[in-house]
This record gives sequence, C-alpha cells and structure tokens, in this order.
Amino acid sequence: MTQFDGRSTSQLVRRQFLKCTAGAFALATLPLGMAKAKSTASAPIGLQLYTLRDMMAISVPATLELVSAVGYTDMEFAGYFSYSAKQIKQLLNETGLKAPSAHIPLTEFEKGLDSIIEDAKIVGHKYVVLPYLTEAQRGTKIDTYYQLAEKLNRWGEALKKEGIQLAYHNHDFEFETRDGEVPYDVLLNETDADNVKMELDLYWTVKANQDPLALFNAHPGRFPLWHVKDMDTQGEFADVGTGTIDFKPIFAHASKAGLVFPFVERDQTDDRLRTIRQGFDGLKALQQ
Repeated sequence: MTQFDGRSTSQLVRRQFLKCTAGAFALATLPLGMAKAKSTASAPIGLQLYTLRDMMAISVPATLELVSAVGYTDMEFAGYFSYSAKQIKQLLNETGLKAPSAHIPLTEFEKGLDSIIEDAKIVGHKYVVLPYLTEAQRGTKIDTYYQLAEKLNRWGEALKKEGIQLAYHNHDFEFETRDGEVPYDVLLNETDADNVKMELDLYWTVKANQDPLALFNAHPGRFPLWHVKDMDTQGEFADVGTGTIDFKPIFAHASKAGLVFPFVERDQTDDRLRTIRQGFDGLKALQQ
C-alpha cells in the first residue's frame, strides 16, 4: 500500500491530482456525444477506487467526477474518506455513478454488521467484500482459515437476509500451503456457496501460479466479482491490456464463473489518469 512519505510525496500526488482533474474538465467540455466513452459492452465497466486512494484523500467529489468523465459507471469503494454514506450517495447521484460493491476491513466486520448493513443500503452496495488479512490476522496456521470460514458463514447468512452478498477478495498468500492445506481451498470448501462468494483478483491469482479457469470449473458461479489488473514481464503491476496476462480465455469463461461486476484496479501506478483510461479501454475491449 502506498503511503505519504513526507512533503515531496504529498506535493507529487497533489500535482498529479490537478493534472487528472484538468483532464476530467477537458473530457467534460468535449462536444456532446464525445465527452464520455460510455460502455456498450455486456457488463458494466467498473473501477476499484483503491486505485485512486491518494486522490480520494484530497477530494472525493473531484475524483468521482474524473472517473465519470473517463466513462466508468460502477464504483467499488475502499473507504468513504470521512464522508457519510448519505453524502457518498448524493455524490454518486450527481455524477451518474453506481457503487455495487465496497471493501470493508475485517475489524469492521468484527465490530458488528449493523453499520455495514445500514451504509450498504443507503449507498446501494449489493456486495460487501472482505478485502485483506494483515499478517497478524492471517497468522501461520491453517486453523486461522477454518475459523475465518466459520465467521464468513455467519456474516454471509445475516447479510443475505438483508439482501446483501458477502464476498472475499484474495491476494497470493491464500494459495500458500499451510499444514498440508491451501487456505483458499478451505475458504471455498468450508463456506456456503450461496452466502459467501469470491472476488477473484486476477493479478494475485496468476501471481500465485493459479489457473482462474480451473477455479471456475471447480466452483462454477462462485466468482461474481473480479479485479482486472495486469502484470508486467517482471511480475509487477501493469495497466490492463499492456501486460502479460491473457485475459481473453478468462473472460470467455465469465458465465461459468458467474461474473457480474468486473473492476479495473492497479495497486500502484505513477500515472493515475493513464491507468484508469487504459483500464477502461482494456476492460471494454475484453467484454465485446
């Protein structure tokens, strides 16, 4: 995760923020019909806002205006940045965006589901996703994942009663064998397939030398959410469509996976506007 490391980093982000928002203004002032490259693909073109977290920390409204100007329709939130759920909903209404999904840290789930459910209903989240386990949270033993599966089942059942779907987002560490078992297999096999879905991060899955198609075949319909991010020749992050991951066969099996919402994401980028514009074009091309 990128952190501000002092004045120079903060100034760099602010300069790029101004550049990106200027780009949004230029897009918005194009002649009618040219301003937004709205998708005509079979599924929405979504963006995980973690990609723009530094910009969100500066201005949530301007960041949402930017992604709307690029053409995105669906947002996955990774925090509201001091805004209330009602304020976020108002901003979405003003920009014509929807937010079918949100990432919620494990610590918030453990506090109770009431506020998660309330916020999800206000903003319109159809999915709430457990996005990450810290080293302390995932421990070293496979029992940790059996215990987590128990909690996911309980939370997933309660959320489903409220019309909200729980999902789990992977990195690569879930595929590391522990005590002779694979944590991701435990999460898939020990949770109810209706109450607990998976958000498959394609980059981290490939990074762990796993085959998404094998997962789809073994657990059809279990993967309604995807993170679409690419990998360069060194195994690092790349803009969608510019790297080494062959997305075409993966998207050819989207129906078997149960895909509903794909979200462009890049964990780290030095050019946010380029990344989200390339991501939009790349994801749109994959869905045509």
